[in-house]
Amino acid sequence: MSRLRRTDRPYDIVLFGATGFVGTLTAEYLAAHAPADLRWAIAGRDDTRLRRLRDALPADARPAVLRADVSDPASLRALAEHARVVATTVGPYVRHGEDLVAACADTGADYVDLTGEPEFVDLMYVRYDARARETGARLLHACGFDSVPHDLGVYFTVRHLPEGVPLTVDGYVSVDASFSGGTLASALGQFARGRHLVAAARERHRHEPRLMGRRATAPLGVPRFAPEVGAWALPLPTIDPQIVRRSAKALERYGPDFRYRHYAAVRRLPVAVGGTAAVGALFAAAQLPSVRRVLSDRLKPGEGPSAEKRARSRFSVRFVGEGGGRRVCTEVSGGDPGYDETAKMFAEAALALSFDDLPETAGQVTPAVAMGDALTGRLRAAGIRFRVAASR
Repeated sequence: MSRLRRTDRPYDIVLFGATGFVGTLTAEYLAAHAPADLRWAIAGRDDTRLRRLRDALPADARPAVLRADVSDPASLRALAEHARVVATTVGPYVRHGEDLVAACADTGADYVDLTGEPEFVDLMYVRYDARARETGARLLHACGFDSVPHDLGVYFTVRHLPEGVPLTVDGYVSVDASFSGGTLASALGQFARGRHLVAAARERHRHEPRLMGRRATAPLGVPRFAPEVGAWALPLPTIDPQIVRRSAKALERYGPDFRYRHYAAVRRLPVAVGGTAAVGALFAAAQLPSVRRVLSDRLKPGEGPSAEKRARSRFSVRFVGEGGGRRVCTEVSGGDPGYDETAKMFAEAALALSFDDLPETAGQVTPAVAMGDALTGRLRAAGIRFRVAASR
């Protein structure tokens, strides 16, 4: 493996898709919080919009502007060749993401995205993990609300439990927030690609090395009332438990036998029933192309909640971990999860890869494996709370 030095390439970070909703928030965060010596650029296909965004940022923190398009693989290759870290918000990733992953894996640039699409992550592992290991590139997916609070929250919880014993952790997600057009487009796309998702997971399973002498699982669980959090727990079939399980497989600190379950925490039973019905209806609607188009037109990619709405939004993820005769309850919490805090997590992940002293990893890795302590520290300093609520 080889790690890029700061002098090897002109930019520490290139933010691709910077004029999208989350891309703009990420650019604003970097301009406001990045170190003065950060060498960065914003990239996308619309030069006029890029320059407008650059000119709206503080004069002493303005990035360079680079043009690149997902339909032009050569332009993506040029991004990867000029950057130590490429951070991309351009989704749905299963449609628009592969060529950039390929370019980063081939050139040794680190890659960071916001995908919550399991199919995409599995396909990228099968196709590019080996090449990334050869070049030293770190390929990190799900570096926003999917799945940083959950992956790092479990990592934080495990470190408060005994070592060398079987461990169980349950995560309970509470969210009060709106979503953007990009999120809706990704969700509809995933619901419509069930067979592809299963096929990609099976292909990954055939390529992944078997875990020897240890076990790490993330079963779906069943709906139940969870007295430990005083709420109804509904299984969440998102990418988050998959990311947690991969961290547990890679890190021996998770013990010889680790199990994680992932739930939505809903305090009122009628709300829980209604939410389950709504997700089922959306899944059914996504199977019909004409209905998908109508739903997508209601909230287009690039659109999202106002600053006022985001200011009122909150999230918390409570974790209950047990093992070796000890029980610990922890919590990760913050403000608007899908946008303000996602931009913060995404930007801080890119900065950690650029500046921090991290474990030597390469290939497709999770946030906890690549930068667990460093990113946790960065996010705590940035206002996202990690705390131990109770232990015995």
